[in-house]
Amino acid sequence: MNPPSLKLNDQIRIISPAGSIDPEYIDGAAKVLTGWGFKVTEGESARLEYGRFAGTDEQRLADLQQALDDTNVKAVLCSRGGYGVARIIDQIDFTGFVSSPKWLIGFSDITILHNAITNLGISSIHGVMAKYFTELPVDSIPVQWVKDILGGTCPSYRFPGQPNNRPGEAHGKLIGGNLSVLMGLRGSLFDLNYQHAILFIEDIGEKPYQIDRMIQNLRFSGVLSQLSGLVLGQFNDCEEDPSMMQSLQEAVLEAVSEYDYPVCFNFPAGHVDYNLPLILGGNATLHITENNVELSL
Repeated sequence: MNPPSLKLNDQIRIISPAGSIDPEYIDGAAKVLTGWGFKVTEGESARLEYGRFAGTDEQRLADLQQALDDTNVKAVLCSRGGYGVARIIDQIDFTGFVSSPKWLIGFSDITILHNAITNLGISSIHGVMAKYFTELPVDSIPVQWVKDILGGTCPSYRFPGQPNNRPGEAHGKLIGGNLSVLMGLRGSLFDLNYQHAILFIEDIGEKPYQIDRMIQNLRFSGVLSQLSGLVLGQFNDCEEDPSMMQSLQEAVLEAVSEYDYPVCFNFPAGHVDYNLPLILGGNATLHITENNVELSL
């Protein structure tokens, strides 16, 4: 279920549930959102710095809980990822959020919140955060599509295919996010239901053998056998390792060789400026041909 669309003068709350952030990025995001006609408020600890975190666990938890509970807040923009949500996720009460759903926006460490919300049957936006709102042109596609989704328009993306893509068509719930974060949730209450789903994964700064280890976990734990489709986003700062004797894409194709669902590589989403927003927890259609990829949300 998608949360209700936003209207002019609706309130968007900016919070920092994980890492600390340069306050200028919060100012920049607030300027863009205000320019769209929304009212912008902030969590009390959004600008704090407590080591690597935006405030203590208690402060970040309080901000997140208040944002989820406040019925006047119609969307929540996480200022950044980093690390920190894992320390508080099991203390969040989603009762008020389920009664009055709202869009949550973010990626990277925010994958934990996406998982929790997906498991509640509610959709959320895997998309750009405060730094990107500040530094990208306001009319850039990743920023504008967030605005469109908030306004009730679901995107349909089409772009040229990659040589290693595996053609086919898949229908199912789009789930996933940052691969390393997803692996940290395996076997917990915040793990996902992968049955007949289209899985999206991306990562940053991981060595090829570390990525392969995570892919192998998805293989031998049975996750890959349950999917209807697989979408790999950007794996930037993950330089190929010749000593692995195969590329990352070759390793993935080998891991899914027993299954016949479509596989997409290099989808434009992840830790990059051109980070197309995805509606996680919602139904999607993935269509791959030899020449093109289409993802309709």
